[in-house]
Amino acid sequence: MSKIKDKINLLNQKARASNLGGGQDRIDAQHKQGKMTARERLHFLFDNGFFDEIFKFVQHSNNAFGMDGKLLPGDGVVTALGAVNGRLVHVSSQDFTVMGGSVGRMHAWKICEMMDMSLKNGTPYIAINDSGGARIQEGIHSLRGYGRIFYYNTMLSGVVPQISIIAGPCAGGAAYSPALMDFIIMVEKTGQLFIAGPKVIKEATGENITAEELGGAMAQATFSGNVHFIARDDAEAIEITQKLLSYLPSNNLEEPPYLGSEQLDIVVDEALNFTVPDDPRDPYDMMDILVRVFDPDSIMEVQNHFAKNMLVCFARLNGRVVGVVANQPMVKSGAIDIDASDKASRFIRFCNAFNIPLITFVDVPGFMPGVEQEFGGIIRHGAKMLFSFSASTVPKITIIVRKAYGGAYLAMSAKSLGADRVAAWPSAEVAVMGAEGAVSILFRRELQEAEDPKQKRRELVKEYQENFATPYPAAAEGLVDSVIEPKMTRHYLSIALESLKNKRAPRPQKKHGLIPL
Repeated sequence: MSKIKDKINLLNQKARASNLGGGQDRIDAQHKQGKMTARERLHFLFDNGFFDEIFKFVQHSNNAFGMDGKLLPGDGVVTALGAVNGRLVHVSSQDFTVMGGSVGRMHAWKICEMMDMSLKNGTPYIAINDSGGARIQEGIHSLRGYGRIFYYNTMLSGVVPQISIIAGPCAGGAAYSPALMDFIIMVEKTGQLFIAGPKVIKEATGENITAEELGGAMAQATFSGNVHFIARDDAEAIEITQKLLSYLPSNNLEEPPYLGSEQLDIVVDEALNFTVPDDPRDPYDMMDILVRVFDPDSIMEVQNHFAKNMLVCFARLNGRVVGVVANQPMVKSGAIDIDASDKASRFIRFCNAFNIPLITFVDVPGFMPGVEQEFGGIIRHGAKMLFSFSASTVPKITIIVRKAYGGAYLAMSAKSLGADRVAAWPSAEVAVMGAEGAVSILFRRELQEAEDPKQKRRELVKEYQENFATPYPAAAEGLVDSVIEPKMTRHYLSIALESLKNKRAPRPQKKHGLIPL
């Protein structure tokens, strides 16, 4: 009996040592930076703080560069599974207290094993990044480890949701794993995300920039669009993760979580009739419409710091999860530019991969003109939206609120791109271009020959608006299913979504489409 007690005591001793990671001093240093430890993050993430740790006693196997006999508990990463919102998820949480959370061969192996379990079991995968990067002492073994992580990120893509939390450094090659995942949540001040740091940039280009200005949360959310959500601290990053998971199915074979009661709430909201200004040049906040249409407090905006002329968000309609894509007239008049195209396309493709219906609200004057946009590839980037909506097989419902001009109208899930239901408000203007531009082209000679060109222009613009800048020519051709009062929008969407919940849309057999990247 004494021998088994001794063995149990040894087990408990090793477990305690593993739980301490790099030791109390390094844990204290982690806390001084305002950061949780790897295990504290897991306790906060999982329901009731309970998780099953796997590969707890893994050690590195490198003997070079002073590593012989050096103990690295868990090789610097904690891998675990547990429940979030009652559903199983697999997680890897890098431990910065153990050799800076650097990635060696066994460290990477543990992460890949968790990703493989996620793939086989159809569970979301979460990576909490807090690492100094590749472990130099392990050289090519570290690089191979990163390569395998990237490979598994790609294998999981479109099969299970992947969420990355940047809670500390994530530089160089390490940044590519989060980039291959579906969503990045980054902690202000403590999180860093870049390929080359300020010192490298200074040496290479002579540019001076701080780490926060280059790879901080706001920089990566605003300028590059790499970051989808910004958190004040680790706790908020985990809360965002929990909320995000509540909108997502566990895998691509399941439906998103349903919170409804099978009863349709088709309330009529009179205020919607007065949301859009009479003057088509006046801006308004599209979010004011969205919050009135969808279930109360159900909207979760994605990438709200990037390409603000395009809104993308998750929401619920009668408890059903939907993905919303909408122009924002408050920014750039809602025109679609390169960044807006990329933002919308990525979101559309995610929703389609995970069986989330798409609802689009249109008020778009066109694609953004300009030499910078043309040379930057607005044609190629805009084509991503055309491709993404056309390739999507989930239910697609479109509401034309005001302007729907030219190719940008098509890119916002037009009927001809496969939208299942399209409704327009009476304020909708479905046309190749706005009345002013159309009159200049169509009536050039009349304007030149008129005694009072300005008065003639006003008359022609008014006539064009009355006859063509309305939803009725499009409705006459079946490009608009219904013209509805704005107050009936939730009513219309509720019935349309319910009627499409069993939609099936077979596609030709192929490996994959070739989206214009």
